[in-house]
Amino acid sequence: MKGDRVEIVVDAGDTTRTYEVVASRAGRRVETAVRRGVVEVSEVTRSGSVVRTARFMATRVLALVEQPVPREDASERPLAGGLDS
Repeated sequence: MKGDRVEIVVDAGDTTRTYEVVASRAGRRVETAVRRGVVEVSEVTRSGSVVRTARFMATRVLALVEQPVPREDASERPLAGGLDS
């Protein structure tokens, strides 16, 4: 969903660096995968096409923080035409 983001904290030798991948448009999502010692974070469209990918060596990744946008639950929405007592 638009606004979903993943923060990646990487060891850069003497310091750490933080990178962000954000779902920039409606209908896009952010996916993470760890394959063969590489962490991949990708922004993906509804159809599954990859828009952009960030790759990091798994041994250098210190933290991978997924921050989804809060979704509105059906149970939290007010009912249309509800009675207020």
